[in-house]
Amino acid sequence: MGGDSHAEKRLRFSLLLRLLHREYALGIEASLAEAGFGDIRSGDAKVFPFVPPEGIQVRDLAIRAGVRKQTMAQSVDQLERAGYLERVPNPRDGRSRLVVLTERGRAARPVAASAGDAIERRWIELTSPEEFDALHGLLHRLLDRIGRADPDAAVRLTSLDDSRLD
Repeated sequence: MGGDSHAEKRLRFSLLLRLLHREYALGIEASLAEAGFGDIRSGDAKVFPFVPPEGIQVRDLAIRAGVRKQTMAQSVDQLERAGYLERVPNPRDGRSRLVVLTERGRAARPVAASAGDAIERRWIELTSPEEFDALHGLLHRLLDRIGRADPDAAVRLTSLDDSRLD
């Protein structure tokens, strides 16, 4: 058999998701820069939706955002240096610190959320409302089924239940 089969030409699902994520992240970064928040790197914007008003530990922030603790710690460090986050003592555990948004961080969050909404509206225009809703529903069902089939995945996917993913 030759190397021309349809299955061999088809891009892996993970590559398609990575490419879409990259386009999404670059769109968020461009919108943030346009609004005066150009010092937020595209990968660091993932922090904003997951920081509750009372603060959160880096470990829990990483779990909610679905990234490694080291990756989240680097993002938090960068955003802290840029004035978007600060670390404060944890009132429930003096040995740990909580990450909270500064005033500048609170100002950037709605810009990032609006940018995410605009990107989704654009993607709906490029497909159709029905196709986009179908894709959205399929991805949610797949994630739900992965969580039900794998307890470790269920823990990682808890952010789907209690956070707005932007």
